[in-house]
Amino acid sequence: MLWIMRLSGFFSAAMVMIVLSPSLQSFPPAEAIRSSHLDSYLRLPSKVSPIDASTRFSFRKASVFRNADECGSTSYNVNGGGASVCDPSLVHVAITLDVEYLRGSIAAVHSILQHSTCPENIFFHFLVSDTNLETLVRSTFPQLKFKVYYFDPEIVRNLISTSVRQALEQPLNYARNYLADLLEPCVRRVIYLDSDLVVVDDIAKLWTTSLGSRTIGAPEYCHANFSKYFTATFWSDKRFSATFNGRKPCYFNTGVVVIDLVKWRRVGYTRRIERWMEIQKSDRIYELGSLPPFLLVFAGHVAPIEHRWNQHGLGGDNVRGSCRNLHPGPVSLLHWSGSGKPWLRLDSRRPCPLDALWAPYDLYGHSH
Repeated sequence: MLWIMRLSGFFSAAMVMIVLSPSLQSFPPAEAIRSSHLDSYLRLPSKVSPIDASTRFSFRKASVFRNADECGSTSYNVNGGGASVCDPSLVHVAITLDVEYLRGSIAAVHSILQHSTCPENIFFHFLVSDTNLETLVRSTFPQLKFKVYYFDPEIVRNLISTSVRQALEQPLNYARNYLADLLEPCVRRVIYLDSDLVVVDDIAKLWTTSLGSRTIGAPEYCHANFSKYFTATFWSDKRFSATFNGRKPCYFNTGVVVIDLVKWRRVGYTRRIERWMEIQKSDRIYELGSLPPFLLVFAGHVAPIEHRWNQHGLGGDNVRGSCRNLHPGPVSLLHWSGSGKPWLRLDSRRPCPLDALWAPYDLYGHSH
C-alpha cells in the first residue's frame, strides 16, 4: 500500500540522519509551546473581528486518503454536526488552530491522514480563540471530518501567570484542560496533540492504548529531574509538596495525551487544574506555563505509553542555534517542542537535520 511505502521511506530517512549525527545525546525534556460553562466556551463574542487567514496563508489541497477495505465506512454530516460525531467507530483527535501555529497544525493533520489505515474514520476537533479558519481547513482537506470549537480566552485570562517564555502564556495553550466540557458528551475519549508535531504511524494504535484505571495516558520520562518544574517555595511548603505524597511522579509532555473524558468529567479534573493555577497566582509555585498544573494533578497517576509516541524536544533552542537528535528507539511521532519550529528554520534556510522529516507534510504555498 502507498502509505506503507511512504512510512518505510520515512524510517529510512530517519535512520540515515541518525547515523550521520555525531551522537545520540540525551537531553532534558522541554514543555511544548503549543498545547494550549459549555455555552460560554462555544459562543463567539460579538466584539471579536475574526482574522481572515486566507489573506495570509495559502495551502495546497491535500491528497484524498481513502479507508482500506477492512475499515468499513462512517456516515458524516458535512457541517460536522448531528449524530455523526457520536459514531463509535471514530477516532477523535483534538488540535488547536491559531494563525501563529497554523502551518504546523495543517502539517500535523496531513501526517495523521497519510499514515492512517482508516483516515475517513478520524474526526478532528479544532480549538480556536480568535481566528476564522474553518473555510481554510475545508479548502485544504475537502473531505475531512471535523468541527471547530470556540475557546473564550477570558475563561483563563485571570488564571494565567507570567512564564519563562511569552508563548507559554497564550490562553489557547490551556484549552486542552476544557476538552471534557467543549466536546459533545458522547465523545468518551480523545487524543490531544500539539501543533508542532507529525505522526508517522497509524494513529489508531495510539487510540486503542489501554488506560486501565487511569484518566490520561502519555509517555513518561522518569529519569528527568522532576523537582525543577516547581519553585523552592513549592517544595518548602508542605501544604503544596504534600500533594505528591504516596505518588511516584514522573515528567510527561502534555503535547501528546490520551484522555478518558468520561472519567475526567466524573471527577471534575478541570476544576482541580484551575485550583492550582489560582494558587500559582498568589504563591508562585512554578515557572512554566500550562505544564505544571497538569503535573500537579496527574503525575504519578498516568497510564504509561511507549516513548515512540512522543519523540519530543526536537525544537531545540533557536537562541543558541542548537539542534537535537532523536531519542534512541522506534519512532511513531516526532514533536518539535522547544523554541525552534521546523517551518521557521526551513524558511530561514537554517534548518536542523531532523526538520527534513517535517517538510514532506508541509502544505504551505502554491502548487509548483
